[in-house]
Amino acid sequence: MKKIVKSILPAVYLMVIAFSTASCNKTQAAPAAAPGQPVDLTYAADKALPSVVYIKSVINSKVQTVEYADPFEDFFSDPFGGFFGRGQNGNNGSRKRQVQTPRQAAAGSGVIISADGYIVTNNHVVDGADELTVTLNENSKEYSARIVGADKTTDLALIKIDAKNLPAIAIANSDNVKVGEWVLAIGNPLGLNNTVTAGIISAKARQMGEGVSSMIQTDAAINQGNSGGALVNTRGELVGINAMIYSQTGQNIGYGFAIPTAIMNKVVADIKQYGTVQRAMIGIKGSDVSTYVDVEKEKGNQLDLGTMEGIYVAEVVEDGAAASAGLKKGDVITSIDGQKIKKFGELQGIIAQKRPGDKLTVTYLRNKKSHSATLTLKNEQGTTKVVKNADLDVLGGTFRAVTSSQKEQLNIGYGLQVAKISGGRLKEAGVPQGFIIQRVNEQPMKSVEDLQNAVKETSTSKDPVLFIQGVFPTGRKGYFAVPLVNE
Repeated sequence: MKKIVKSILPAVYLMVIAFSTASCNKTQAAPAAAPGQPVDLTYAADKALPSVVYIKSVINSKVQTVEYADPFEDFFSDPFGGFFGRGQNGNNGSRKRQVQTPRQAAAGSGVIISADGYIVTNNHVVDGADELTVTLNENSKEYSARIVGADKTTDLALIKIDAKNLPAIAIANSDNVKVGEWVLAIGNPLGLNNTVTAGIISAKARQMGEGVSSMIQTDAAINQGNSGGALVNTRGELVGINAMIYSQTGQNIGYGFAIPTAIMNKVVADIKQYGTVQRAMIGIKGSDVSTYVDVEKEKGNQLDLGTMEGIYVAEVVEDGAAASAGLKKGDVITSIDGQKIKKFGELQGIIAQKRPGDKLTVTYLRNKKSHSATLTLKNEQGTTKVVKNADLDVLGGTFRAVTSSQKEQLNIGYGLQVAKISGGRLKEAGVPQGFIIQRVNEQPMKSVEDLQNAVKETSTSKDPVLFIQGVFPTGRKGYFAVPLVNE
């Protein structure tokens, strides 16, 4: 049997679309097929195709300093160094040189979600791009695009072009789609523009590892390049964003998975309002009851939890939302706000649509007796506050890449020197002017962009602290902890 390959469709990408319900266009009823005849999908294709655009992303060529080993040079200059501790005062054959990375270009897709130029695509389509170009359907017009916001966890991004009166797609509520319902996948697979494939909804609330774990499964043909593509119903309304494939070859032999619009709409709204996704946490770890019972049965343990449907709570996070509401290990969650929960993917799908501070009524079994509790969802930092991406300005300093002479003098390959301190987090943490930052949270700092990315990522994490390693101008090593939020 060939090895199963799970692939987040790379390089050639395809995108999709999201957008606020308020801007959805009213649609006419799709023509019904005669009894016993295949469904007519021409209406759906005609409605959705004008909203799908072609995206070209470019990462420009860059010059980088890299280290490489040259053991022969050290050997011939000190042939006995290997026996008497070569490198104690040297560099173990390590050398530095500058290399130029090649210019990289990739193709993908996007979907117009509002007439004034907002477009949704996958994060991996735009991640790291220096240039984004959007071409409307049928190559009618080309625009430069900017990134409004992006979210790696859901693999979604919102971009904007300067245009008006664009054909925005209508968006359906993905919670209402049914298994067996016909759908179309629209995008640019394998570089073929404006391609439409058909299939059905094969399953809902699928768990597919990290990131979005409440996905729509479809057998509509999806290949590399469909990643981020539009999944639409027979009325031409968006129901999901094609995100990955699961196959034996990496090509369309298997199933595709799409991010539901219910999650997409929330991500887009968060990016527009807050600049980053407000991620709510229920504060438990667990699994489907059926999975847990089967695992225990293999161990020789016979369990009766009072149900075979729901979520078995294997761990309650200390000080989390569930713990505050009184849930304990061994409880079985059976419904949220009156909505029956059969598997973990359904629970994750509900939580993904919520924000910290939102309240939920949880019904659960404990010792086979039913209980209810109201809990308040929290963010990763354990509070109900709005979390925003911090900008480089929060550090209160200016930075510049170290010079060639500094690299040679201090025997370092890269770093950012603190050129000026003007208050902010650096001053509070005691970081002095002139200090050279080499690593932040174990990541190398080779450019100001690296530091900006580290600040943004850390500011929304569970532990919003920058752990800085570097050297003083004298060569002495230094370490600092720089909190990004007030306690």
